Amino acid sequence: QVQLVESGGGLVQAGGSLRLSCAASGRTFSSHAMAWFRQAPGKEREFVGTIKRSDGRIYYDGRTYYADSVKGRFTISRDNAKNTVYLQMNSLKPEDTAVYYCAAGTKYIATKIDDYDYWGQGTQVTVSS
Repeated sequence: QVQLVESGGGLVQAGGSLRLSCAASGRTFSSHAMAWFRQAPGKEREFVGTIKRSDGRIYYDGRTYYADSVKGRFTISRDNAKNTVYLQMNSLKPEDTAVYYCAAGTKYIATKIDDYDYWGQGTQVTVSS
């Protein structure tokens, strides 16, 4: 069982930055791919980005994958020692306004909602124009 708690959301002007954090419980954090999804009012939840799980090798390549809408602006990173995944969001746009969810899954890397088993409660990000 993995419990996820997001933090770091808030109100920011267009062009600004925010960093979201997601703290995970449990001792198997490194064996989970971690992802961020978002859901704007009246819209379906959509994939934002993901970072690969460990595959047991000494070298962890930390591969990431992003939605086209955020590529080049958002960066996912993880600190396995702290059981935390981050989403650095730069050059924010009003269309980035949404509730952002952290998710954990056991596939090496995945982009679909159904690939993730555990979800946080979400944190609101609002970007004003």
